[in-house]
Amino acid sequence: MMKSIASRFRSADLVLLLGRLLLALIFLHEGSSLAADLASTIDTFANLGISAPVALATIALQIGAGISVAAGFLGRLGATALALFCLATAFLFHTNFASQNEFLHFEKDLAIAGGMFVLAASGAGSISVDNLLKRRANSLHPWLRAML
Repeated sequence: MMKSIASRFRSADLVLLLGRLLLALIFLHEGSSLAADLASTIDTFANLGISAPVALATIALQIGAGISVAAGFLGRLGATALALFCLATAFLFHTNFASQNEFLHFEKDLAIAGGMFVLAASGAGSISVDNLLKRRANSLHPWLRAML
């Protein structure tokens, strides 16, 4: 008898998948929005004193690490990168605590970083590319095996 997909996975696996997707969503949306209007993005970053290469790297990080977290491919690495990005964003751009909006963004960035650090510690879970690769660990290159 064939089991349903839900019965093959523990509820914790499904919750971890949902959490990964929700965490990744904000970065995939923001990165794609920045990329969609690149000229405006570069101008906005320039007004903040940030160069075009850093703007492009930010877009690449948000989209690349967002996909990493969503798919659970090198998920610990993607989650760690996004956690550090959120900490940097909070402490570099959202420290005007006299503004309630800026304080809210500061707290949001810290909360997302916390979620990403939890994900980095726990791993992507069984519903992930990482898990599929772990099953074939003997055939993987040693550096990739170490990253999983």
